[in-house]
Amino acid sequence: MKKILTIALALVVSASCSTVDAKKKKDKKADKTEVVKAPVKLLSSSDSLSYTVGMSVTEGLVGYLQSQLGVDTAYMTDFVAGFEEAVKALKDPRQKARMAGVTIAEQVSGRMLSGLKQEADGAPDSINEQLFFRGFADALLGDTTVMTTAKAHTVSSQKTEANRQAKIAALTEKGRAFLAENAKKEGVICLPSGLQYKVLKQGDGIVPQKTDKVKVHYEGRLIDGTVFDASSKHGTEPATFRPDQVIKGWTEALTMMPVGSKWQLFIPQELGYGERAAGQIPPYSTLIFDVELVGIDK
Repeated sequence: MKKILTIALALVVSASCSTVDAKKKKDKKADKTEVVKAPVKLLSSSDSLSYTVGMSVTEGLVGYLQSQLGVDTAYMTDFVAGFEEAVKALKDPRQKARMAGVTIAEQVSGRMLSGLKQEADGAPDSINEQLFFRGFADALLGDTTVMTTAKAHTVSSQKTEANRQAKIAALTEKGRAFLAENAKKEGVICLPSGLQYKVLKQGDGIVPQKTDKVKVHYEGRLIDGTVFDASSKHGTEPATFRPDQVIKGWTEALTMMPVGSKWQLFIPQELGYGERAAGQIPPYSTLIFDVELVGIDK
């Protein structure tokens, strides 16, 4: 009896909290349907096990719903209603198929479609959502009015590769054009490798070898001015590494710089990350670095 009263009290407190929360969210109250349930009665040990396990497995679920699925906790009543409907629907083959369609739609509309759009961003051909979904449905229904699935695979592969090559050409040409203009500027030194640099401060210390551990302050930017990294973002101490552990443009520059120097580096994509994306750095990016060689850690 005590257990029943405790559960009933918990439900009353929960309902009170929901009421307070609803008052705080007046703009959402009209969309929220309140469902009042009678306090549950646990009449046996099995009942108690079932109920408590059901409650326990929800640990961390609310946070997951918020962070991963974008569920607003003001609508938890609607979430529970959907959950209960789905539990019943899974026993019906037709409804089970519908629920699977909803699940796949969320996955395809989310990560898959956003990834495809990002891949096509800046390319000649873009993704039209309506036609993408129509093609998706036609393939599953076996509708070959427009083309067969095999033909679609061939065409999509060709167009995807054409898009990729066009993006590469545009990005590399943008970098080349920047470096060509930059080479004309006063104080810019061009090396046979394609690396360009400008001495901002000339040091008089020793020049490190590839395997020395150097201490460096730096800031990295894209040619549009976007700062993608800086030693100051990781604390006040200089970054420490070996010249042979970083991109080729850095390796070449660091093994030419006397300690105490500060140079501005202009690194072509071939001496940078090339086709690899790295954090905020898109593939085939020409990079600019302000590099100060503080010392060598012996």
